[in-house]
Amino acid sequence: MFGNTVALALLSLVLADDPSPYVPTNVTCPYNASFTRNADSLSRSESRWIKSRDQVTRPLLIDWLNHSNMSDFDASSFLSNQTIKIGLAYSGGGYRAMLAGAGQLAALDNRTAGSNQTGHLGGLLQATTYLAGLSGGNWLVGSVVMNNFSSVEALQHDKNLWNLDHSLIDPGGFNLFSDADYWDTIVTDAQDKQDAGFNISLTDLWGRGLGYQLFNASEGGQNLSYVAIRDYDVFKSHQMPFPIHVTDQRQIGQTIIDTNSTNFEFNPFELGSWDPSVHSFTDLKYIGSQVSDGDPDSNQCVVGYDNAGYMVGTSATLFNQFILQLNSTGIGGWAYDIIEDILQDHGNDGDDVALYSNNPFQDESYVTQNDEELLTLVDGGEDGQNIPFQPLIQPERGVDVILAFDNSADTGDSWPNGASLISSYERQFGDQSNNTIFPYVPDNNTFVYGGLTEQPTFFGCNRTNLTSLFSDSLPESERYYPPLVVYIANSYHSYSSNQGTFKLSYDEDELGGMIENGYETTTQNNGTIDSEWRACLGCAIILREQQRRGEEPTSQCQKCFDHYCWDGSIVSDTSNGPSRRDGKNNTVSNQAHSTAVAAEKTLRSSDAAVPWRKSWSSIHHNSRTSVLSAIRI
Repeated sequence: MFGNTVALALLSLVLADDPSPYVPTNVTCPYNASFTRNADSLSRSESRWIKSRDQVTRPLLIDWLNHSNMSDFDASSFLSNQTIKIGLAYSGGGYRAMLAGAGQLAALDNRTAGSNQTGHLGGLLQATTYLAGLSGGNWLVGSVVMNNFSSVEALQHDKNLWNLDHSLIDPGGFNLFSDADYWDTIVTDAQDKQDAGFNISLTDLWGRGLGYQLFNASEGGQNLSYVAIRDYDVFKSHQMPFPIHVTDQRQIGQTIIDTNSTNFEFNPFELGSWDPSVHSFTDLKYIGSQVSDGDPDSNQCVVGYDNAGYMVGTSATLFNQFILQLNSTGIGGWAYDIIEDILQDHGNDGDDVALYSNNPFQDESYVTQNDEELLTLVDGGEDGQNIPFQPLIQPERGVDVILAFDNSADTGDSWPNGASLISSYERQFGDQSNNTIFPYVPDNNTFVYGGLTEQPTFFGCNRTNLTSLFSDSLPESERYYPPLVVYIANSYHSYSSNQGTFKLSYDEDELGGMIENGYETTTQNNGTIDSEWRACLGCAIILREQQRRGEEPTSQCQKCFDHYCWDGSIVSDTSNGPSRRDGKNNTVSNQAHSTAVAAEKTLRSSDAAVPWRKSWSSIHHNSRTSVLSAIRI
């Protein structure tokens, strides 16, 4: 089954005495500890942090607006006693989303070469309050923040990071699965974690692999906990946005959609959900501890469960589906045998679920679904909400405007078609909405054939029109109007950035092309498509505060809104849509959820999707005591 060299290497790992630094450890619990709280407000830690961040962002935003060529507007006077909260949301979509998103982020960063020139947008990142990512967008956010809030340029040119020439999975070059040393480290990390009494899954392997590509840390972040960010100087001095990472809860074998899913988030302080089914948060540092109703069961608590790679990998468990389809990956030899052995021990269910044991919300008084021993989390876009809106539309955070970067593969040729916004819009009418409001959006045809994916589009411009989304019984004083959404979809400018979600390798030219195209998507070709674009973005940023004050927009801003705001019209004739910049015909799915995503999310229980599963019972494994056979649900 395995070559002699690999077998000996694995045996040496089994005989090793010292557990891997990846393994969570026991510590004495804090005095009078209670880790879980009701989600009726922000945590005190986040509230204090944001209050200090506001003092940083206000002068930076004033400066950015003052350099935006906005007519008849005095930023210093307007923001003299007020802070505007900006949220950035980066969608899922594998390395396509990570790299296109990297360019989109770089366009807002004043550290990017040329970003402060006329027509560019540098400095807006520094004035941003929240930075949210999901799945592939989460890899971007995680890599930026865990590398001391590095710039995209710095990460791109670091020879130890973002080396995507060879797939993480397919053998060759710098590749974890073809290099026995790397693979042995990953496998023994997972084995040691289980030996310590914790459940493990494919996400342990996937997350550890991602760590080598995303983090400039020893052994790919083997001992890098996510909460370590609390001690970063750049975080303690509030010189970066507050990062939020989105994932979904799904029980093994369950199907989730936008209206019934439980959206989880984790940030430097907490893990939890605003949704009614959980409506609780727990201290991220101590996840894995045995608790009842939020209180430790003993004086021994667990730390280190929040490995940065595992946390980032949790928000992208869709990629476990790639591993499950071994026959189509080109993997062969001992690497194929290793992964097949892992899947043999998994069985047919739960392969794409990240397991958190012990469930910090078990027996929690605030939680309606509180009897599960394991907390099972999956890719944050599995419910169709492929842009991380939910954390940013919570009234408690008071976000004024969201720049939503959509790098989804919704159409037949892997461009966005607005499906993510439609899912988030529909969610507010389900039981999990928690009275959050999302602006009106059109159907998929209108997104594509109306040209809404070819240029930035604003949703929720007319606040008065949003009143019909509120319950009639809710008084005006208690109504929280959602942030204005500035929707920026992946589109062609200088590079064909519609790469497949399961494309796992990018050479240097491809990587650079993806990032450059993302930059140009955000800046509208560096202001050459619309020289007023930066001013119009400034108008969008200040709109909610103007509306709260009862102020009318300037004539310049009104022209911007006439051009960029969705006016409520629906496109029914799809025979004459606007031409795309790549010169190809428009293609669009007529369903709210894309055909491309549906194809990628193959049913885990389908023998047709994973044909070699049928023969599992007839496969004879001679090494059932292998270190690899330990990886089970």
